[in-house]
Amino acid sequence: MPNIFINGIQIEYDTFGDSSLPPLLLINGLGSQMIRWEEEFCEELARHGLFVIRFDNRDVGLSTKFEEAGVPNIVQAMAALQKGEKLEAPYTLDDMAADAVGLLDGLGIEKAHICGVSMGGMIAQIIAIQYPSRVLSLTSIMSHTGNPDLPRAKPEALAVLTAPVPTEREAYIEHSVKTIRVIGNPGFPFIEERYRNRAAREYDRSFYPQGTARQLMAVMVAGDREPELASVKVPTLVIHGSDDPLVPVEGGRATAAAIPGAELLIIEGMGHDVGCPETWPRWIEAIVRNTRKAVE
Repeated sequence: MPNIFINGIQIEYDTFGDSSLPPLLLINGLGSQMIRWEEEFCEELARHGLFVIRFDNRDVGLSTKFEEAGVPNIVQAMAALQKGEKLEAPYTLDDMAADAVGLLDGLGIEKAHICGVSMGGMIAQIIAIQYPSRVLSLTSIMSHTGNPDLPRAKPEALAVLTAPVPTEREAYIEHSVKTIRVIGNPGFPFIEERYRNRAAREYDRSFYPQGTARQLMAVMVAGDREPELASVKVPTLVIHGSDDPLVPVEGGRATAAAIPGAELLIIEGMGHDVGCPETWPRWIEAIVRNTRKAVE
């Protein structure tokens, strides 16, 4: 896969479709590599007339790792945050948004449709706020506004998110399957082999949990975007699952309410998982429809 050097770091990326078509930039969630956006999903979007770009965020996959920053103690950081103490992070979601825009620069793309999932949805929101001239449309999936008054993750979801990640391959696969059982889609079939295969691919490509901890710190210090989201003028789609235990559905509702004219799509039975093909047709139909609003 190709890579590009921007903002002083290397970003690994991949593309699908004709580069002359309107570009759609897909931004990953916490600790997830670009291959979490499955090839079949990206190819289907490309078949609908989009030039699809997926990439590894900093500190994950084959993009630059921030080893020198050390590994933060997430449990201590969460305790400090609850006490109202100020946290310091190795980098911020603003930095990650600048990486995404830098990738567009490197590819010679002036404007793009921006779509992010979970943490990637937060980054997509920041791009729409800080770089409005670069955004054709916005899609925020399974994310929230950063408002501290929104409902928090359920204890069982938070527990698997912060649990130590096994370093041995088979143990890691078991851990990944356990995680998706907790945060996944209760209203759709759970096909264990699908998630085992995904975990194996991700482990073999780049096992690097240290980066996930640093990305989580960036999320924790991000602050409340809700007032700034009122400035977003592009067509906006918010997708959320009714049964999301990690980012409760109120986060999606708040995002849609904060952005003038935003469309809210709540999928019954969906939790916090981008890898459920049974949900893809509704995602793709809605994303494509939202991108077409930008030229109406």
